[in-house]
Amino acid sequence: MTLWFKVRRVQAALGPALAAFALLVVVAHDQYVQLPSLLTARGNRVFLMQLVPLIVTSALAHSLAQAVTEIEAVAQRKVQRLDAALITAVAVATLAASLLTGGVTGSSEASIPGRNVLFLTGLMLVARVCNEQAATAVPVGWVLAVMFVGYRDFDRPWPWAVTLHPADYLPTFGFCLLVFAAGLITHVRFRRI
Repeated sequence: MTLWFKVRRVQAALGPALAAFALLVVVAHDQYVQLPSLLTARGNRVFLMQLVPLIVTSALAHSLAQAVTEIEAVAQRKVQRLDAALITAVAVATLAASLLTGGVTGSSEASIPGRNVLFLTGLMLVARVCNEQAATAVPVGWVLAVMFVGYRDFDRPWPWAVTLHPADYLPTFGFCLLVFAAGLITHVRFRRI
């Protein structure tokens, strides 16, 4: 267990990533930038909270990529279940930090990053099964795509751009949970060792 903990770089990579996530959510939850849009003339208002989940998904992808397949293939402990517990703990921690900050500050934007971590982690886990090197690039690609082509009009995202939807829109939260669960199941069932 201690070896798995060190190999996954929980203290070296995930701990600092979670701390940075929480700090940025608290400090910059209402900050945004105006970016040009490829589809509309007015441009897109992009909150910095759209980028914050990438800290966690990238650290998680790095952590999971540290697997030593030869050792884990013959391990007595179910490493995939340990990984699933780690992934779930990270997702719950980010969701809790995000919702707590949103509740304390009254900012709906502060509640969005935790939900987006669920969605982007699910995408990352599905991509990881297909191609481990793509695991970090898929969430980044998604965020960049929604930043530049995710809006129909100013402040009106397309239905597919779930990371831009308002925090209080429950169907989006349910969809993000579904994608996260699908990624977790995919990771446990189909991961190549």
